[in-house]
Amino acid sequence: MEQVLFRHNRPGRCVTFGEYRCEGGFAALEKALREMTPEQVQQAVIDSGLRGRGGAGFPTGKKWSFVPRDLPGPRWLICNCDEMEPGTYKDRFLLEANPYLLVEGMILACYALGVRHAFIFIRRGYETAAANVQRAIAEAKGAGLLGENILASDFSCDLEVHLSAGRYICGEETALMNALEGKRANPRAKPPFPAIKGLWGGPTVVNNVESLSNIPYIINEGPERFRSLALIPEAAGLKLFCISGHVKNPGCFELPLGIPLGEIIDTACGGMRPGSSFKACLPGGASTPYFTAEHFATPMDFDSVAKAGSRLGTGGVVVFDQNTCMVAATLNLVRFYARESCGWCTPCREGLPYVVSLLEEIEGGRGSLEQVELLRDHVKLLNYAFCALAPGAMGPVEGLLRHFEEEVVEHVTRGGCPFSG
Repeated sequence: MEQVLFRHNRPGRCVTFGEYRCEGGFAALEKALREMTPEQVQQAVIDSGLRGRGGAGFPTGKKWSFVPRDLPGPRWLICNCDEMEPGTYKDRFLLEANPYLLVEGMILACYALGVRHAFIFIRRGYETAAANVQRAIAEAKGAGLLGENILASDFSCDLEVHLSAGRYICGEETALMNALEGKRANPRAKPPFPAIKGLWGGPTVVNNVESLSNIPYIINEGPERFRSLALIPEAAGLKLFCISGHVKNPGCFELPLGIPLGEIIDTACGGMRPGSSFKACLPGGASTPYFTAEHFATPMDFDSVAKAGSRLGTGGVVVFDQNTCMVAATLNLVRFYARESCGWCTPCREGLPYVVSLLEEIEGGRGSLEQVELLRDHVKLLNYAFCALAPGAMGPVEGLLRHFEEEVVEHVTRGGCPFSG
C-alpha cells in the first residue's frame, strides 16, 4: 500500500534532513517555485479534494480561497498542533518521525497564500516534536529552502515555533489566535472570519499538521493521484488513524479513506485483545458519538461516517470491549470537557458541569428516569454554545443514549452500575 506521510519513516527514530532530501524531499517546493504560480498551487490543493485533518474536515483549498489577494498588509498562516483531543496523537507521531514534511508543506502553503511569516502552534507537552520542528526549520534555512529569496526566487518565508499554554480550547482556531497574541484563549465571534480578519487583524489561515503535510505529495504527484489513494470515489487521499483501547496492537496507521471500520480493527490492529469482544468505539476522537459492531462495514471517510450518525473527526478510534461500562466511559469524557471549558459562554460553563452531575448520579446508583430525559434535553441545548466545544462534548452522550439506552436505564432500575459485580 502506498504511503504519503509515512513513506520516509525510520523504525524507532526521526528521519534526517539528508535522508529526506535524498528521497525527494523539497522537490515539491522546487517544482512550485520554478514551474507554478501561487494560484496554481492553490488550485492543485482544491482539485486534490484534501479535507482538513484536524477534525472539521473542511476542504483545505477552499479555505485558502477565502483569503482575498487584494487586501493590504501582512497575512498569516498558523499550523495547529495543539493536539489535546483524548485518543488523538497522530500529529505528535508524525512530527516525531518526520518534521520535514510539515516544514515543506507550510512553505508551499505560504507561497500559495502570499504569507511571509507563519507559526507552528504546538502543545507544550510535545517537547520532542517541538525540538524536531525547530531543528528542521534551522536545517531548511541552512540549505536555502527557508528565509530570504528561497531557491534564488523572489519568494521569502519564515516559520516560527510557538509553545501553547496547554488548554484544549487553544485548539479552536480563534481561541488559538487570541493565545498567540498573548490574550486569554477565548473563541472570537464570527464574522469577521479569520480569512478576512484574524491574527493581529490580518487575513489568517489555520491548518492542521496532517493537512499541511499532505501538500508536498499533491504538488509532486498531482491532485488526481492523491484523490485515487482513497478506496471510494467520494473521498480523497489517505488518513492517519490513531487506534487505542482494547485492541491487540494499538498505534497510528496511515490508511486509505473509505476503509471499513471493521478492517481497521481486525486487520490493522490485529483484532481485539484475547478474551475481549468489541462493544463500541469512538470513531473520530473523544468528541464523536459512539459506533457499535453494526457499523463495522461503514467506510471511514468524512461523509460516510456522518451519514452513519457520527463524525470522522481526527481519526482517533478508541475501542471498548464487552466489560466496559459505557456510562462510566461517557462520564470520564464529559469530565474532561467540563474541566477544559474556557467558561466564556453559559451553555458550556454551566451546562457541562450539570451533565457531569447527572452522569455521576446515574453511575452512582442515585439516578432517575427523569435525569435520563434531562440528559437527552442537554444534548440539544448545548448545541447553542459559542463554539464547538460543548456540542462536541455531548457527542458521546448522544451516542450513549442512542446505542446504550438500555444500559443507562439499567443503572437507574438496578441502583448502580451493572458491570460492578
